[in-house]
Amino acid sequence: MTAATPARTIQGLAATMGNSGRGTAETRPVPPPMAQPPGARPLQPVNEAAEVRAITRGTIQASMEVLAGIRPVHQLARRLDPRCLASLQHRAALIRRELTRTGNPALARLHRNSAVRSVRVCEVADGIYEASAVVVDDVRARAVAVRLERSKQVWRIVELVIG
Repeated sequence: MTAATPARTIQGLAATMGNSGRGTAETRPVPPPMAQPPGARPLQPVNEAAEVRAITRGTIQASMEVLAGIRPVHQLARRLDPRCLASLQHRAALIRRELTRTGNPALARLHRNSAVRSVRVCEVADGIYEASAVVVDDVRARAVAVRLERSKQVWRIVELVIG
């Protein structure tokens, strides 16, 4: 995001650049900051889709690490809705319990070395995106779908479906 430059900085810069016949920096008026017209959308980053794509990629990678048992689930509490977080925690516990019960070596490799291959995002409404991703691990490739909503200027995943 870009921030507005203070007027003093602009005037100081003009004064150091010299007088080009347009008046001195002290006499030249500085335009007031533009007010947003009523009903206009709030300022957004230049490329909101790229921001959502990066958040999705990182969160999906972290979710796969939770399922593999190499990342604690509480590290995702900031990004995931409480319901999604509980669902992910439950699925990880089921995988660990089944691995302990059966000792199946295929389960031990499940979700290991996961890599997010591609992420596609689509804006479905103002402040709401849906994304899909392809994740490849040691055992198979799988699809992941997420729904992100902006709340209080923070993106939060409210739906997480791991195939």
